[in-house]
Amino acid sequence: MKKLLYVFALTALISSCGEKKEGKKDGFEMNRTKTETKAAANEGVPVDMDNDGVGPYKNIKFSKDINTELAAVGEAKYSAICTACHMAEQRMIGPALKGVYDRRSPAWVMNMIKNPDGMLKEDPIAKALLKEYNNAIMLNQNLTDEETKAVAEYLRTL
Repeated sequence: MKKLLYVFALTALISSCGEKKEGKKDGFEMNRTKTETKAAANEGVPVDMDNDGVGPYKNIKFSKDINTELAAVGEAKYSAICTACHMAEQRMIGPALKGVYDRRSPAWVMNMIKNPDGMLKEDPIAKALLKEYNNAIMLNQNLTDEETKAVAEYLRTL
């Protein structure tokens, strides 16, 4: 019995001291380390304040003061149709919209709200955003000019 116990102990010791070899497994392998930086993620989407986009709005200038009544109407419309894809400060299906006027001209934003189909077909920034957001297409909500202006005014308050 002592000899059998001695053999088991010796076998365990020898096998634990051996070099562990891992063979490459066939099939799916996932690497969970994220190496992409925020700058690299936005590398393909330029900031262009001179681009008015494709659509009816050109050379839009906002007044210094925010029209609070129009912004309230815009907030209601934004809450009803935009929050499914957009948050103010966090990326979702679409980009975060806080500070959008630091990255895009007012005309570009309004054209994207009013004419997303034309923008996605012809505007280079809209195409880059489409690519960055995994080809998630912004749907045309068929907003009137007044609704478009209201949402644009609300975005100034974010």
